[in-house]
Amino acid sequence: MKEVMFKVQARKEAGKEKTKKIRAQGLLPGVVYGEGKSTPVVFNAHEFENLYHSIRGENVLINLEIVNGGKETKKTLIREIQREPVWGKILHVDFQHVSLAKKISVKVPVHLVGTPPVGVKETGGILQHTFRELEISCLPTEIPQHIDVDVSLLKIGDSVHVRDLKLAEGIQILVDPDLSVASVVPPTIIKEGELEAAAEVAEPEVITERKPEEGEEAEEGAEAKGKEKKPAAEAKGEKKPAEPAKTEKKEEKKPEKK
Repeated sequence: MKEVMFKVQARKEAGKEKTKKIRAQGLLPGVVYGEGKSTPVVFNAHEFENLYHSIRGENVLINLEIVNGGKETKKTLIREIQREPVWGKILHVDFQHVSLAKKISVKVPVHLVGTPPVGVKETGGILQHTFRELEISCLPTEIPQHIDVDVSLLKIGDSVHVRDLKLAEGIQILVDPDLSVASVVPPTIIKEGELEAAAEVAEPEVITERKPEEGEEAEEGAEAKGKEKKPAAEAKGEKKPAEPAKTEKKEEKKPEKK
């Protein structure tokens, strides 16, 4: 396992106001815990960011040199980093002191090798990567940088399960062995006519405004006004006097002359 050195200073100050002053000086607060005790520390923010960017995505054993009157070196792992929610700036770091003789649980990234698989290249399948990392238990010195999973021979319907993984002796995977790590599934097939039907549903309805023909404008305008505002008598509930019925006059037929 990869190991690096990092120097920190023990601190006695605690509280929000103290940590604000620490950050204002270009330093970061942290804590080293383990074996039933914890030690508050402070360290250079820029130096830690450089270290963290160089080991990001890897499990690295950090030999932490703690200056506290004298010097004490502890083997640690970074367990938690607290960040500012908006800009993602590092605010606080937790280091866990580990014993080289005791197993610990850590999460290790999973890398797929041999891509694309046969089922993707030859039959158009889709590769699904279910687990991006797996939790394992082992001694600190035996922690792998990553777990490689060969998917080159997978055909459609094939999977690599947790139980299929071959790791070094002494490393135990703390995940259900029947779970799939990676698989190749059939491509999504669109039946004939489904694409056209989906396009018709997605196509917005176009509404065109019809120009009123001659003689319609006044009638439509009157109808629209009638809908917008009712006569005062009708609004109050009064009955509108009925219009007298129109009578149709018939032309009298004159007698024919003989």
